[in-house]
Amino acid sequence: MPTETEHTDSKHEDLRSLRIDHSLRDGGGEPPAWSRRFILGGIAVVVLLGLVALAFRFLASDAPEVEVARATAESSDVAGSTVLSASGYIVAHHKISVNSKVTGRVAWIGVEKGDKVKEGQVLVRLEDQEFRAQYEQARGAAESAKARLLEQQNGSRPEEVQQADHNLSEARATAMNDKINLDRARDLFAQGVTSKQSLDDAGAKYEASLQRMNSLERAFRLMQLGPRSEEIQRAKGDLLQAEGQMAYAKSQLDATVIRAPVSGTILERTAEKGELVTAQFASGAEGGPRGSVVALADLEDIQVELDIAQDDFAKLSPKQEGVVTLDAFKDRSYKGEIAEMSPEANRQKATVQVKVQILKPDSYLRPEMNATVQFKAKANEVSSEVSSNDKNAAAKQTYVFVPTAALRDKDGTKFVLLAFNGKALRRVVHVQGQRSGGYLVDSLVGGESVITAGPADLQDGQKIRIKGQS
Repeated sequence: MPTETEHTDSKHEDLRSLRIDHSLRDGGGEPPAWSRRFILGGIAVVVLLGLVALAFRFLASDAPEVEVARATAESSDVAGSTVLSASGYIVAHHKISVNSKVTGRVAWIGVEKGDKVKEGQVLVRLEDQEFRAQYEQARGAAESAKARLLEQQNGSRPEEVQQADHNLSEARATAMNDKINLDRARDLFAQGVTSKQSLDDAGAKYEASLQRMNSLERAFRLMQLGPRSEEIQRAKGDLLQAEGQMAYAKSQLDATVIRAPVSGTILERTAEKGELVTAQFASGAEGGPRGSVVALADLEDIQVELDIAQDDFAKLSPKQEGVVTLDAFKDRSYKGEIAEMSPEANRQKATVQVKVQILKPDSYLRPEMNATVQFKAKANEVSSEVSSNDKNAAAKQTYVFVPTAALRDKDGTKFVLLAFNGKALRRVVHVQGQRSGGYLVDSLVGGESVITAGPADLQDGQKIRIKGQS
């Protein structure tokens, strides 16, 4: 076996064999000249490319950045039977917010949003215990006033008249008897049989009987005549007042049952069971009293609300026909006619509001939907402006849709800026119609990139950079 010393020497020899012999390099240990030139040339190329890129970025920074959208061609009959195309929103002709006439807490609500209801149908019931008690109290007062009036009008009953007659006869008999006693007392006093006191007592008793007889006689005559007309009129007034209070209390009680004023569809449900509704001051705070309980509208009577530019308003007239299309259902169209033209314009928007009645609506139409109306020219106008041979050609004319932001106006001239080969090109156009979100214009073929966002002072021929493109 090798010794420990021999083993150590063997490892030392192995390590020496792994060393690199630098004497094998050319030039006595220096790298060759061609490799140094290659490295220096590569560094120079990289630096040059960096300088070129930096210069390009510096020069390109002068070109403003813009956003573009693609113009799309659309077939249109604007030049033919359509004189104007405008976009707006579908609205209910009459939208009704159903309020409560009284203040109370909701005990029951029987409709949900979208339910169809008929006129007079019960929608909401309020707690009515307090109103019912007030009505019963008013009804009792009215019955009492009615009884008093009947009493005045009917006068005394025959039995009461007969009883008064008997009382009067009795008083007369008593007075006659007291008169006899008085005469007797006078004779006895004259004879000295009785005292002066006895004579005075007999006289006083007779006077009292005479007064009672006269009083009963007047009462008997009044009973025969009946009550005065003024008392009857006062009783009638009391009855009218009581009946008015009863009618008011009844109306308050009836108002706790809220019914549908017209047939229609529930658009909103603004109150829930347990909430307080008021006829006076509603609160927007959570838990505060509500001003209304539901909102409904007749969806068989709907319109399209449009804002027509003042430049185009002269093209329209009352009862003018149009075709209504929806953004949501582009394959459906509806006939309509102008039902309302606002008597005043909107100064800020430079528009006039026009409402188009949809003649035969269906369930696809819903309030607040986007809609477009193409107004038709009158038959005589079309025939006078376009010959029968030109109508088909005009109806097939193609225009280009551009977004609203792409259309610019300078001194009354409308134009768009196209992005072409890194430059902005000005193209004058004429608006032929309006669509939701843009316009139909001529002088374009479709497919162009129109600038929708950029500097307001962007000039024709100015260099540009398209956002998102290097």
